[in-house]
Amino acid sequence: MESGNVTRNREFLLLGFSEEPEDQPLIFVLFLFMYLITVLGNLILILAVRSDLHLHTPMYFFLPNLSLVEICFTSTTIPKMLVNIQTHSKAITYEGCLTRIYFFIAFGSLDDLILTVMAYDCFVAICHPLHYTVIMNPRLCGLLVLVCWTMSTLDSLLEILMVLPLSFCARVEIPHFFCELNQVVHLACSDTFFSDLVMYLSTVLLGVGPFAGILYSYSKIVSSIRRISSAQGKFKAFSTCASHLSVVSLFYGTVLGVYLSTAVTENSQSTTIASVTYTVITPMLNPFIYSLQNKEIKGVLSCLFGKKQ
Repeated sequence: MESGNVTRNREFLLLGFSEEPEDQPLIFVLFLFMYLITVLGNLILILAVRSDLHLHTPMYFFLPNLSLVEICFTSTTIPKMLVNIQTHSKAITYEGCLTRIYFFIAFGSLDDLILTVMAYDCFVAICHPLHYTVIMNPRLCGLLVLVCWTMSTLDSLLEILMVLPLSFCARVEIPHFFCELNQVVHLACSDTFFSDLVMYLSTVLLGVGPFAGILYSYSKIVSSIRRISSAQGKFKAFSTCASHLSVVSLFYGTVLGVYLSTAVTENSQSTTIASVTYTVITPMLNPFIYSLQNKEIKGVLSCLFGKKQ
């Protein structure tokens, strides 16, 4: 390839969902509504947990962290898309694209890791209830969150460092509504071997690894619940982890759905629409899942909004 056709491109184009002008107002209103619901719902959940002393327990220590991560995760993609629609522009700078990739990976990995830590918390609560407060002490909870933040930050930094040496052709069009690492790397005109290698290793370590940890925790939880003799005891034990199990199923179900659909079809439009499920819909539904399935949080929310329990 001639060197004149390759450049350190300073601007990319995000093609989004549709290039039809008449579709843009509907897309803008729809995503603005979902973004506001996501931010408001997760902020209310954080407020509910922090405002009630009865919820200042290890079990609810990780929930505000998850809600904060959900807000940040969604904020890496939706605001820029809304601005582009409003300004009738598809452009994003090279620096802006890499910055959003960094935070998208960091908060996505952090989401995954915190869900894994919460699975461990459920495992201790159900399988070792008498030692729960001793094992899940404030120091350990804080350490687990710190490890999650550190691992996700380092992983994101490493993946971005692998992208920096890449060169891109004169006009780069990303068939997505945000800068997605895999698509950006495969649009490069230079060799992407090391970037691909780091992406695959990261997927195994921070994707498959945490998922395996969650499966192991729930295998032990199911085994422990089956040994409970009374139906009431089984229901009480299951209700302890029902909200978390619903969130995990939604998160991994949508992520697997996106990447399986990507492997089956080359239709970028279908992949873009499918990506909305885990980048927008899942963070939006999480606070509702915890609010509806958790009796303690429902009680706190009733008090906050002036309703009698």
